[in-house]
Amino acid sequence: SFTSGDYVRGKESVGNPVLAFSVQYSYLGPCARKGRHSCSLSLFVLALQIRVDGPTNSALEYEIVQVVDTGPILRDMAFSVDHEHLYIMSEKQLTRVPVESCGQYKTCSECLGSGDPHCGWCVLHNTCTRKERCERSSEPRRFASEMKQCVRLTVHPNNISVSQYNVLLVLETYNVPELSAGVNCTFEDLSEMDGLVVGNQIQCISPAAKEVPQIIMENGEWFGKYHHIVQLQLKSKETGMTFASTSFVFYNCSVHNSCLSCVESPYRCHWCKYRHVCTHDPHSCSFQEGRVKLPEDCPQLLQADKILVPVEVIKPITLKAKNLPQPQSGQRGYECILTIQGNEQRVPALRFNSSSVQCQNTSYSYDGMEINSLPVELTVVWNGNFNIDNPAQNKVHLYKCGAMRDSCGLCLKADPDFECGWCEGQNQCTLKHHCPSQETQWLELSGTKGKCTNPRITDIIPVTGPREGGTKVTIRGENLGLEFRDIASHVKVAGVECKPQVEGYIPAEQIVCEMGEAKPSQHAGFVEICVAECKPEFMARSSQLYYFMTLTLSDLKPKRGPVSGGTQVTITGTNLNAGSNVVVTFGRQPCLFYRRSTKHIVCNTTASDDGFDKVKVSVRVDKAKIHQELQFEYMEDPTILRIEPEWSIISGNTPIAVWGTHLDLIQNPQIRAKHGGKEHVNICEVQNATEMTCQAPALAMDPNHQSELTERPEEFGFILDNVQSLLILNKTNFTYYPNPVFEAFNPSGILELKPGTPIILKGKNLIPPVTGGNAKLNYTVLIGEKPCVVTVSDMQLLCESPNLIGRHKVMARVGGLEFSPGMVYISPDSPLSLPAIVSIAVAGGLLIIFIVAVLIAYKRKSRESDLTLKRLQMQMDNLESRVALECKEAFAELQTDIHELTSDLDGAGIPFLDYRTYTMRVLFPGIEDHPVLRDLEVPGYRQERVEKGLKLFAQLINNKVFLLSFIRTLESQRSFSMRDRGNVASLIMTVLQSKLEYATDVLKQLLADLIDKNLESKNHPKLLLRRTESVAEKMLTNWFTFLLYKFLKECAGEPLFSLFCAIKQQMEKGPIDSITGEARYSLSEDKLIRQQIDYKTLVLSCVNPDNVNSPEIPVKILNCDTITQVKEKILDAIFKNVPCSHRPKAADMDLEWRQASGARMILQDEDITTKIENDWKRLNTLAHYQVPDGSVVALVSKQVTAYNAVNNSTVSRTSASKYENMIRYTGSPDSLRSRTPMITPDLESGVKMWHLVKNHEHGDQKEGDRGSKMVSEIYLTRLLATKGTLQKFVDDLFETIFSTAHRGSALPLAIKYMFDFLDEQADKHNIHDPHVRHTWKSNCLPLRFWVNMIKNPQFVFDIHKNSITDACLSVVAQTFMDSCSTSEHRLGKDSPSNKLLYAKDIPSYKNWVERYYSDIGKMPAISDQDMNAYLAEQSRMHMNEFNTMSALSEIYSYVGKYSEEILGALDQDDQAGKQKLAYKLEQVITLMSIDS
Repeated sequence: SFTSGDYVRGKESVGNPVLAFSVQYSYLGPCARKGRHSCSLSLFVLALQIRVDGPTNSALEYEIVQVVDTGPILRDMAFSVDHEHLYIMSEKQLTRVPVESCGQYKTCSECLGSGDPHCGWCVLHNTCTRKERCERSSEPRRFASEMKQCVRLTVHPNNISVSQYNVLLVLETYNVPELSAGVNCTFEDLSEMDGLVVGNQIQCISPAAKEVPQIIMENGEWFGKYHHIVQLQLKSKETGMTFASTSFVFYNCSVHNSCLSCVESPYRCHWCKYRHVCTHDPHSCSFQEGRVKLPEDCPQLLQADKILVPVEVIKPITLKAKNLPQPQSGQRGYECILTIQGNEQRVPALRFNSSSVQCQNTSYSYDGMEINSLPVELTVVWNGNFNIDNPAQNKVHLYKCGAMRDSCGLCLKADPDFECGWCEGQNQCTLKHHCPSQETQWLELSGTKGKCTNPRITDIIPVTGPREGGTKVTIRGENLGLEFRDIASHVKVAGVECKPQVEGYIPAEQIVCEMGEAKPSQHAGFVEICVAECKPEFMARSSQLYYFMTLTLSDLKPKRGPVSGGTQVTITGTNLNAGSNVVVTFGRQPCLFYRRSTKHIVCNTTASDDGFDKVKVSVRVDKAKIHQELQFEYMEDPTILRIEPEWSIISGNTPIAVWGTHLDLIQNPQIRAKHGGKEHVNICEVQNATEMTCQAPALAMDPNHQSELTERPEEFGFILDNVQSLLILNKTNFTYYPNPVFEAFNPSGILELKPGTPIILKGKNLIPPVTGGNAKLNYTVLIGEKPCVVTVSDMQLLCESPNLIGRHKVMARVGGLEFSPGMVYISPDSPLSLPAIVSIAVAGGLLIIFIVAVLIAYKRKSRESDLTLKRLQMQMDNLESRVALECKEAFAELQTDIHELTSDLDGAGIPFLDYRTYTMRVLFPGIEDHPVLRDLEVPGYRQERVEKGLKLFAQLINNKVFLLSFIRTLESQRSFSMRDRGNVASLIMTVLQSKLEYATDVLKQLLADLIDKNLESKNHPKLLLRRTESVAEKMLTNWFTFLLYKFLKECAGEPLFSLFCAIKQQMEKGPIDSITGEARYSLSEDKLIRQQIDYKTLVLSCVNPDNVNSPEIPVKILNCDTITQVKEKILDAIFKNVPCSHRPKAADMDLEWRQASGARMILQDEDITTKIENDWKRLNTLAHYQVPDGSVVALVSKQVTAYNAVNNSTVSRTSASKYENMIRYTGSPDSLRSRTPMITPDLESGVKMWHLVKNHEHGDQKEGDRGSKMVSEIYLTRLLATKGTLQKFVDDLFETIFSTAHRGSALPLAIKYMFDFLDEQADKHNIHDPHVRHTWKSNCLPLRFWVNMIKNPQFVFDIHKNSITDACLSVVAQTFMDSCSTSEHRLGKDSPSNKLLYAKDIPSYKNWVERYYSDIGKMPAISDQDMNAYLAEQSRMHMNEFNTMSALSEIYSYVGKYSEEILGALDQDDQAGKQKLAYKLEQVITLMSIDS
């Protein structure tokens, strides 16, 4: 049975190569195994590939391929005419599947091991393919069809030293075809040279000195690479492909700095004993006996017994060795280096002969008395720093007898080799010669007096035990014997024999013995011991007494617990801390001991095997069994039936009520939640057998990354003793909501209030958004120490302040959270004194007299002001109603426009430019008829030479070494401008259009260089690819331009065209000033009309110019439109589906108004009726001519009128289109963004033109105009209305661009390939900052390609873009750029409006971009072979778009200009030198020069 979506590839028995299956069976198993030819298969949405030509005629499945998305595959299949493809159908899909896909296999063994009968290995092309597709496959060994025919290669020698150059290497080859065209040997990227073919051997030369890989020191430390493995590859000159390779090793002997590591290395390294160096060349050793080849001949120290040196004792150290070199004249002698506690101590040494060396008499010391023996590194060197190998790693052990040996026993217990002894006179452990009267007072282990006197007992544990014995008593002290036999039979505790235990004995320090049984008459006594013999000086008695106790039990609590165990039971009684070992059993189950005291034993029950039952409790202490009838009952485990509420906040600690059964069996119930792998628990309190209350556990969240989302814990349950079944509750949907967040009162943190004023705490998430609604959190708010009554809403807490005055801290608590928003200061109502009352009364009297006087004056004045007020009131009402009307209009537009736009745009075809025009507009913007589109223009007498020269030059351009050198040389010239860089990049791409694989390889190299340069110059990595300052960056733009054309046509073009049309239509629905380019509807603040323009929409009926008798075409026009604007709208309506370049121009047509009376009138932007006022001439509009709604108009060919003839020197001649042209050509397309066009006064009269608004720069408006104006910012809401209308189209475009699979189109390979390349480069340079990687990708594709397309849709479509549309597209492009940025945009009221306009959308767009980059990263990498196949296909499709000769001629102009510099650079380049590129270029220059 198959997973969905695959299909079978297969082959029937020999002679019938492919089997098309008739599909019925439900699965493949048996028929694939038994090989029945008539077998049928049921294919769901998958297909298998099967061959049925095996030796036993059995079938073999070799590949499964996904073919359709869903549903079963139908039985009807058919081959294509050429039998190369199979057509497969499901209910909803038809798929064409190639019969084979050999190209997926990259090596000969993969290819021939795949089992695909169609595939074989095309040797010299190094590809897996069908035989008929392999050139000259019939010739011997050119096509391998069995594994044993794969090419094999061996090389002799297969390793050389890095200091060997130009060594002859012989390669033995197997299964290699005839190589008459020649073969190259390549050492990866180190060097390439011709190989000499001799029979089945090929002779190559190893790289020259400067090409050998560097295995050398870096930063003064050995770089640690003893060898460097490279691939030695054979490349056929016939195909240019590598067809065989093998590993070749360069090794570096000089990296070894010791003799043993040198001669034991796997390569031919020799050690020069007297020079202390490792070399591959034995002849470089100074003389014969100094040369070492074998490890046993190395100078080395031999394994020594433990080298012991007491501190502060002068002593030599003698070391055995072999092959020690005799220092020669001018060489220094031997030294020993000891590294003691980090300090190096150098000691002169004496070489006795080649096998012995001695460190001279010296004393050593180390700090501290807490270490009694310190191992120290020992190194023997000669001539300053020539180390002698120490393979046994001999160490010197420094020791102090007295350290940590304060008693005789501890002293004599030390290692006998230390020769320490006890000096009785000084009462300390020393060496013998440090003890003053050595004979009488010196004790040593081997001596006749080798026993310590005066044993002493310092401690006994325990001091009580049962009479029955069995207690293990631990006795600690000093001088307690040096061997077990010393104390084996002389220990009594309270008069009872206590048998010492070998396993507890620590010589001199501790005895452990087991008590025998005591008689009833024995109650207490001392501990007494003898060491070896019972003489007074060897006997000791404890100061503590040991007591015999009788143990009793009285009760246990609790008396029942769950059958799973885990109950902590306390058994009470007397003397329960006696003895050494306690065992408690409940029936047959152990109760795990926890702790005990005189009156208690505490243990934890284990699960009962016998189910629910009462069991007997038994307690044993050592050998005493305590008799008491105690019982414990195992009960049914508790269960949880319901919890409420099923939610909390992230910090937990909210109350939860729990209902269940047998809950009262549990002593310390806990509630738990696990999230992100971390567990939190909280406490519960049992109310009765069926109820308990818990505090919700917190959720393990990083406090800095608290999410605003609801969270579900991975596990949620209860810890009820050992009951496992409730640790995870499966039936609960316990949910965590975000924590409440409070705001501080204000920046100062102090809130001033009057008594009785409520305190308001603002915040968010104060009420969790629980479904069902009535969620409440229990808030406590303290003012100082006093709580206050709290009222909660979603955004604030209202707290009735208690009766307090003065300054108090406010503290809010909820769940596990505490927050202080600050302090409150409640000011007191102060009582008044008598003088204050009197003075207030006097002041009040005077105030009344004053008020009466003021009232009389006021009465007169108020009559006058009433009139003024009424006048102002009317003006305010007027202004207010106009603002209200404006806002209402904007709101109504927002609701209705989107529907109209969407319905208008449906059905219009998309006028895509052909590939050539599209690429020319991007590569060479603004140049209409570029030389690369024409044949090369050369005088006839030079034609042949020039063509020959250009063909030679083409070969150079196709040489990577030359092309890279050429580009780098040009870029290093100061006079080589930015424009030149872009031009060269575009010309190179037009030449390499037919060789895109090579172009991609060059581009990757240039980009890698650019990245290196960017990082070396310490620029911020994020600036990479930001601006077009190099050939590589423009080439990258052009590369995407070539490879994304198909994606534009099939996928991204549609939303881009829709956005353009939507903007154009939305702009034209309102007035557009034909001179300044400002519009009522705009996304750009700079292009917004900020005045109230009164206008009406008219519908004119236009006579169809192509067919006068056909119905008239209705066209929507505004009465404030200029005549040229009307003509353009009519042309748009009539030629709706005709590309812009095929339409008549508005300037070539006249607008004719056909009135009901039969009169016909030509309307123009300027004629004799045009109004002129104060040097301002206003263009004519339909309102000027008073054209009514529903009028009939026609477009007729231009006629020269008297007015036109007279005024043809003035601005008016081409009417408003001329202003468009002024805008359009005053700079590059980018400079349009917010430019106000020049208002050119009439040359003769100085009259200035205007249409809807007079340019703001001319301040000659009348003062009276103020009254009719509103604050211009009120119109900014129109930006919002326009943005809302266009939102869907912007979203659609962004979503298409930032989707990896959209509307059936897969992500273009170029994008994945380039993003992977940038990731590789980042890895190579150890750049792991995700922001930098994100920025590189954004600078590479969105900013380099997409922004250009969004701002300039005329590069993709045959359209005309006017200045207002351009301004709006620039705002969308800016939003697009902001979406790709990783930096945060802090916005405020002073930010530009275009940033504010999309501020709320940009975060979600940013998420789309991040998801897009992440999805691309997760896609499987594209192999170079797949990419090359794709590039080859693209090259083939657009092979002849440009004239290569013309393009080469254009590039050559730069060679002419910088020939010396380019030739100089080629001379200095070794690779170029080998290939004689400078000579070839000189040939080209000779052929191309005019005077040759």
